[in-house]
Amino acid sequence: MVQLNVGDIVRLRKPHPCGSLEWKIMRTGMDFRIQCLGCQHQAWISRIKLERNIKEILQSAEENEKGV
Repeated sequence: MVQLNVGDIVRLRKPHPCGSLEWKIMRTGMDFRIQCLGCQHQAWISRIKLERNIKEILQSAEENEKGV
């Protein structure tokens, strides 16, 4: 199980129709709410599906808070 937190920015394997691969995690739990960083569209996705589709974690929420 991948450790994901609210505020993490992840790169998914397939692009959103707007062309962006990067998403911000807005809500965690059994289902995740993620927001496209290209067009700001929000979508709900199950934990299992999200974990399978993550290519890499670009920025963790902890790094965002520290300003790194």
